[in-house]
Amino acid sequence: MSTAGAERPYEVRFVKNLLIPVRDGTRLAADLSLPVGDGPFPVILEYLPYRKDDWTLRYHRYFAEQGYVMCRLDIRGTGASEGVNTDEYTVQEQQDGYDAVEWLARQPWCDGQVVIYGSSYGGFVAYQIATHRPPHLKAIIPVYATDDRYTDDSHYRGGLLRYYYDFAAYAASMVARNALPPYPDVVGAGWSRIWEQHLEHNTPYMLEWIAHQVDGPYWRPGSLRGQYEKVQCPTFIIGGWRDGYPNPQLRTYAQLKGRVPTRVLIGPWPHALPNDAIPGPCIDYLHEIVRWLDYHLKGLDTGVQHEPPVQVYMQRYDPPEADRLDTRGEWRGEIDWPPPGASERVFLLGSAGQLVPAEAGQVAEAHDDYAYNPSVGLAGGLWSGGLPFGLPTDQRPDEAFSLVYTSEPLTEELAILGWPRAILHVSSTAEIMAFSAGLCDVAPDGTSALVAKGILNATRRASLTTPEPLVPGQVYELAIEIDCTGWIFEPGHRIRLDVASADYPNSWPTPLPGTNRVYRGGPYASRLILPVVANRGSAPAPSFRPSPQPRTIPASPPEAPPWQVTHDMLGGRVGVATQRSSREINRGTTVADEQYMRGYVSLRNPADAGISGNVTLRRATPEMEVEVRARMGMRSTVDAFHLSVDLHILVDGLDHFRRRWLRSEPRRLL
Repeated sequence: MSTAGAERPYEVRFVKNLLIPVRDGTRLAADLSLPVGDGPFPVILEYLPYRKDDWTLRYHRYFAEQGYVMCRLDIRGTGASEGVNTDEYTVQEQQDGYDAVEWLARQPWCDGQVVIYGSSYGGFVAYQIATHRPPHLKAIIPVYATDDRYTDDSHYRGGLLRYYYDFAAYAASMVARNALPPYPDVVGAGWSRIWEQHLEHNTPYMLEWIAHQVDGPYWRPGSLRGQYEKVQCPTFIIGGWRDGYPNPQLRTYAQLKGRVPTRVLIGPWPHALPNDAIPGPCIDYLHEIVRWLDYHLKGLDTGVQHEPPVQVYMQRYDPPEADRLDTRGEWRGEIDWPPPGASERVFLLGSAGQLVPAEAGQVAEAHDDYAYNPSVGLAGGLWSGGLPFGLPTDQRPDEAFSLVYTSEPLTEELAILGWPRAILHVSSTAEIMAFSAGLCDVAPDGTSALVAKGILNATRRASLTTPEPLVPGQVYELAIEIDCTGWIFEPGHRIRLDVASADYPNSWPTPLPGTNRVYRGGPYASRLILPVVANRGSAPAPSFRPSPQPRTIPASPPEAPPWQVTHDMLGGRVGVATQRSSREINRGTTVADEQYMRGYVSLRNPADAGISGNVTLRRATPEMEVEVRARMGMRSTVDAFHLSVDLHILVDGLDHFRRRWLRSEPRRLL
């Protein structure tokens, strides 16, 4: 395998706050890391609303050292860029990205080739801008990104509203972040004009999110699904099984393969970059990116053309601890997707909590009942972002309030790769009810580890655009897609399916109490379907360089950010709380962020749920200290969501700006 990149790293020259004009005359602010030497070079564009001037990022220098111009660009209305920002992933934002790609391609230090790289938001926009087909866009590298903003984003899942992260963490932080001023020493005399423009016109994103509770035209322009054919450049997709976006990677690969050069790499990671993720193992993913780019953009023989295009980490059972540092398993290579020889194995829901192999014969017709508990999910881990530790714990506390179906111990390994599915025949006493399906690996000692979970708001059983209430007592067949995963069940372990009706605090609870019934046997063949693959991949297993720097492991309690669950025994409520903080000195500026979230749900009245997110951002220079406080609060009743957003800015300890937004939105069978 050839070594990618320059034989000796390039020296790097930095350019601060280069202004890039877009078609309506607005100027977007960029920082450049340029290789010093014979050029021109390809440009890697990272396009984000996360304020380029707040942080120093090591990978910018790394790409420049390898012979690529690195450009970090603030999205319109954010950071040091002019303009107004009212929502994420707008068509205007995508058009600006197109214009930036073409402007960069015309610069003397660019060889006419532009790549869009980014994680999370940056990965989303890589897909989105690619659908506009800028002539000089030659590759995209989306990391931890989605192809569908309604089904697989931080806002809705399975037709249910996301809970803790969407509103209280991410949305509240963006209200605060978008209210911070540009730095005068970077922007110059126009900094105050840009800040006033942002303060006057920027609006909280969640006002749009809560108004669009079903799939439809609002979500489509930012979604690649349905327009995959518009991507016409090489694509390197990177994802993580414990990330909030485990489904889009293989789904997108299957749509792009054969039309454009496509590679997909999926590790055991959460929403943290593969060289610093918890859990690991961590790899030098930047080296993999440069090898891939060197081949596709520079024509160098780095060996990537001979490697399997599908590279995934197959996880194995570990004791389910929220702060586990690594995941047991091994890398697997596949020449295609679906993998050659892939099949499905079916387990039927049987009597006495049994999960029966379909080949063993039919099971007797019967049913099982359970009461809806809106706090189920507390052992399921935290969705994707917001904390460094948030893995699922032992599922047995949740299983006490669920239906549980368990297989006999396995006599040999069983490998699955793809999307498990649960086909359930159900009824409910309520007109609005969700059904969740959790796939678990049960160790010989009885510990239950969550492999993956799926959930569906049954009012969206036929359509994500036109929900319909349930008729109490009527039997419905639900197809619940469980999150995509790669897993090896080991001999002596058992496979388990948990059925419940909540995933708290990841999803907002449905409002009506109810008793639910799962039918099995006879005409109601409720079943679990597993995507089984051979024990070995169809291509040699890949190997990767380990991360060149040690991981950043947060301090142990009590210094670590807390993740707390409380039980109000007299009030009949369950509460959750998270808190995190960070502090950094960058260019002589103290950059400090604090976030905390508090939420609750009533066990007696699941319509009564609430959450608040408080974010404080401080930027202190010798000349000025700015503190931005943002609070988002939302409560629900049986028929509506009630949202309030408060923004308060202090400059050198004195009031500078205040604004409040209030909104009530009817619940659409949610």
